[in-house]
Amino acid sequence: MNLSALSLVLALVCGANAQYYDYDIPLFMYGHLSPNCAPECNCPHSYPSAMYCDELKLKSVPMVPAGIKYLYLRNNQIDHIDEKAFENVTDLQWLILDHNLLENSKIKGKVFSKLKQLKKLHINHNNLTESVGPLPKSLEDLQLTHNKITKLGSFDGLVNLTFIHLQHNQLKEDAVSASLKGLKSLEYLDLSFNQMSKLPSGLPASLLTLYLDNNKINNIPDEYFKRFNGLQYLRLSHNELADSGIPGNLFNISSLVELDLSYNKLKSIPTVNENLENYYLEVNELEKFDVKSFCKILGPLSYSKIKHLRLDGNPLTRTSLPNDMYECLRVANEITVD
Repeated sequence: MNLSALSLVLALVCGANAQYYDYDIPLFMYGHLSPNCAPECNCPHSYPSAMYCDELKLKSVPMVPAGIKYLYLRNNQIDHIDEKAFENVTDLQWLILDHNLLENSKIKGKVFSKLKQLKKLHINHNNLTESVGPLPKSLEDLQLTHNKITKLGSFDGLVNLTFIHLQHNQLKEDAVSASLKGLKSLEYLDLSFNQMSKLPSGLPASLLTLYLDNNKINNIPDEYFKRFNGLQYLRLSHNELADSGIPGNLFNISSLVELDLSYNKLKSIPTVNENLENYYLEVNELEKFDVKSFCKILGPLSYSKIKHLRLDGNPLTRTSLPNDMYECLRVANEITVD
């Protein structure tokens, strides 16, 4: 369609109240024309319940009109939230506050718990020293990454909380153990880049994904992972794990799909279940390849489901690998060795 034809269509649609458009700017950028939008923000006509107030050098939360359900306030200079900041939008569902200057002491009262339909709360890259709260029972996704958090508050009653991102903070294991026990719907927990020397106790049995990489963990209790009903993804890379800190059958978890133990101090390959598909062991101190770490027995129907295996950055060489390895790892697509 040429420009004149497009102009005719717009005139017919808009009638006597037609707006004049600059065709060099996408139509959605005219969101400020929406009557249900803060004047300094953008509310796309195609997405009228969303209000974008990113990169405006805001120092406080702007007036949020009724009807807004998705609020983006990223990359501003917001350093406080008043208790009445969202009183017009108690049905808000997403609140995104990444890259601001928020501190716990300047988040007033029960500003979040009043939002009875809130599902996503993201306060990444701020100046928090503890988790925020109280929080509404509706919350499903909480992200508080890249802060200075050393303490977690209570998460009691958050029956719908499914995803928690706490990476890049200053958490130790005791702070985590005391707070997350009652979260029966939690499936995803990222605690990477913190200050834990041990695994936190009492994590919810419902977890499917657990990331603990880039900590200082040097040992794991026997049968630690037995309590998880269906753990599928486990990352423990960039820690201080050695053979003495890993009980023999620790990672023999039938539900596990991916295990990352790279960048540790392992000299032997920890035993895994035949169902594991992705195993990352690069940059350790592995000296030998034991087939029994993958296959207890070998046969037509007895083999490992490993698809990707990384062994590079170890003393192992391809010529030192045993011949029966290929029978055990018969479905592997990639085996990386120096």
